[in-house]
Amino acid sequence: MIFQDPGFSLPELPAAAEALREEVRGFLDVELKAGSFEPCCNAWMDGHEPEFSRKLARRGWIGMTWPRKYGGQERSVFENFVVNEELLAVGAPVAAHWAGVRQTGPLLMRFGNDAIKDFFLARMARAEIFFSIGLSEPDAGSDLAQVRTRARRIDGGWVINGRKIWSSGAHRADFMVVFCRTGAEGEADRRAGFSQLIVDLKAPGITIRPIYMMSGAHHFNETIFDDVFVADDRLIGKPGEGWSQVVSELGYERSGPERFMSIFPLLAGLVRIAAADPELRRIVALGQLTARLWTLRRMSIALLALLAKGESPEVEAALVKDLGTRFERETVEIVRGLAPPRSSDEPASEFDVLLAKCMLAAPAFTLRGGTNEILRNVIARSLGLR
Repeated sequence: MIFQDPGFSLPELPAAAEALREEVRGFLDVELKAGSFEPCCNAWMDGHEPEFSRKLARRGWIGMTWPRKYGGQERSVFENFVVNEELLAVGAPVAAHWAGVRQTGPLLMRFGNDAIKDFFLARMARAEIFFSIGLSEPDAGSDLAQVRTRARRIDGGWVINGRKIWSSGAHRADFMVVFCRTGAEGEADRRAGFSQLIVDLKAPGITIRPIYMMSGAHHFNETIFDDVFVADDRLIGKPGEGWSQVVSELGYERSGPERFMSIFPLLAGLVRIAAADPELRRIVALGQLTARLWTLRRMSIALLALLAKGESPEVEAALVKDLGTRFERETVEIVRGLAPPRSSDEPASEFDVLLAKCMLAAPAFTLRGGTNEILRNVIARSLGLR
């Protein structure tokens, strides 16, 4: 575990990545001035604008680390990090492509057959198709070994029955990677007998029901599969390899900058308020929050280096996700306490709107991507604790 080693080194971002940062900032400045999007917190979940994703794709900023034969630019993971960091910093609407490119693309690249890679990856890089993730279930949230959705083998493919929950963007996505049981129940290893299938969300037998947030936002869903047929060539890897695939996939899901930068536009708003009214409490709080944010960013970059080597840093990713999402929740509360007072008849500012939406979204920060309580068990086991 890299973070247990007090002498571990953190890589610096290369010059090419910092040069790219200026290019991305210039693009976003033009888009903001043109009013092509409204900045928001939690933009990688709430900001669903496929046309904006296609603008990024035309610049080669989606799937940019992938091989050119699959629509990528063969650029470094650090350059990809810089692009994502800048998009999150301004609250750009990236939800359409985010989850699929973040984890489904690397999953297909590593485990998919040639037909899967040839059909899906270039289309994803062009933002022509979008993916949702089918992991959690009503009785199997962070403990995926409890998954009950089953795929039964038939001639030419599989038939899926079951349901998934918290499937972000499923009502807008084209495909879903479904983690399901394909082996026998009651195997000695409770993690055995699982596989992953690519399901066309327009296929017969699929029902998608919305789950609304307190704010009224709709990105979560319950997805029900009733005798849904999936062809053999849409199986990722071999039957029974699903668990090892998911472990590698979760490293991407839990370690990225979105786990601590969902609320960055709100934090930046408080910085602007403090610049105009440098009250001591605000200055002290901003110093503390900035130090935490900087540390999380460095940890995330260190994880990138491990993922780039083909490693599966499950424990390190769990740690970043735990620390990062707690930082986000606590930041919202701290900012709320430091926000300038506003009378009830005064029109809401952009900062007020960001704060209100963050307060409603914050309870989910430590739940999505695996609840922090479960992740602490993962971390504790790695330390030999029970």
